Amino acid sequence: MSSPISFRAAAAGFSLALALGACQSNSKPEAAEGGDAATSAGGSASVLSAGTWRGVLSAQGQEIPFLFDVAQDGGKPTVTLRNGEERLKLDEISTAGDSTTIRLGVFDAALVVRADGEGKLKGSWVKYDGKEPYRVPFAASKGEQKLFPAASNSKPLSFAGTWKVTFRGDDGETYPAVGIFQQNGADVTGTFLTTTGDYRYLAGQVEGANLRVSTFDGSHGFLFTAHNGPKEPIDITKDYAPNTLFGDFYSGKKGHETWTAVPDPNAKLPDANTLTGMKPGQKKLDFKFPNIYEGGSISPTDPKYKGKVVVLQILGSWCPNCMDETNFLAPWYEKNKSRGVEIIGLGYERTPDQTLASKKLIKMKERMNVGYDLAVAGIADKDAAAKSLPQLQSVLAFPTTIFLDKKGEVRKIHTGFSGPGTGKYYQQEIDDFNKTVDMLLKE
Repeated sequence: MSSPISFRAAAAGFSLALALGACQSNSKPEAAEGGDAATSAGGSASVLSAGTWRGVLSAQGQEIPFLFDVAQDGGKPTVTLRNGEERLKLDEISTAGDSTTIRLGVFDAALVVRADGEGKLKGSWVKYDGKEPYRVPFAASKGEQKLFPAASNSKPLSFAGTWKVTFRGDDGETYPAVGIFQQNGADVTGTFLTTTGDYRYLAGQVEGANLRVSTFDGSHGFLFTAHNGPKEPIDITKDYAPNTLFGDFYSGKKGHETWTAVPDPNAKLPDANTLTGMKPGQKKLDFKFPNIYEGGSISPTDPKYKGKVVVLQILGSWCPNCMDETNFLAPWYEKNKSRGVEIIGLGYERTPDQTLASKKLIKMKERMNVGYDLAVAGIADKDAAAKSLPQLQSVLAFPTTIFLDKKGEVRKIHTGFSGPGTGKYYQQEIDDFNKTVDMLLKE
């Protein structure tokens, strides 16, 4: 077993974790295929017949599977993505000719499909924003229930429990993680926590000594594979602990890392409240960003925020972890705003066009019932985000949450967000958030 990763090495891996992890921009606008066409309920319904489907993304020589349900809602089809316990309902579905476009929630992406015989679909997963064209082949078959149908009847080993994990990029850089898995027979659910967030809801199967889990949330398609013990003969001078996992992580079109893991019920990450801070001598953030609505601006010195506790959320509408945090913050704000607390969402989008960025954030606001203020702060890049907030030492992750006291001084900076797919870690995240706000409100 290798020695524990040092914090310095972990910090060096932050950029790698962002590049392949939950929230990083890596795609480019393409012409929408039917995305703006008038919805044809009949055309969509004939292609998307009701039932459960197994979809497969083909990338890097791998299959990244996911399940989805098709149903009828008011005579129009809806698609619900299934990732473990998560259910993501998609209702923006349109048809033009023989092509049906399924918009992927708040994300600027779609599944563009057409019939490929009875109970079959083919097409592409397309992202419309980013730096280069992004298209991944997609196919689906109706009626298949397992993500990874077993090829043998071998007895599955147990992968349940907590694991100390090290991810390694193709460039050799590493970063730490914690793996948490639950297992029922051959079926597995769980996730990985990293210093920049978690890999959300993963699900799959075990076949013998092999683990395969995947997820597709519209913005990212992930596949994790692992084998209990090395698959190839190993150097006899190396000492591997019992039950060491050796795996691969495939992220969409071209992201790839390897990973190893050992059982460790006490595995944990560096404290998310200590990973970044203010520059020496700085206590307040000084910014003025355009409001998502034309003509306005937002600054922490605005009269609306004077004498209040203010929570700043660094986010992007393209970022699934940010959406997890927003799903918590939006209802929390409605219940707590009367206590003298405000939230400002600072949106960093995958376009330098302020008007287009505003539209993306407005769509997020409307679909997720966000009642707090949102601003267009810049482009989706952690270095650019840090430059737009020059009093900060750095921005290591989307999301990052910053707590301001009633004097407008920064009291805590929290890197990343452990979402609901992490179970008890999500509850710890919420408890820590509430404890911090309660403390600041009492001052």
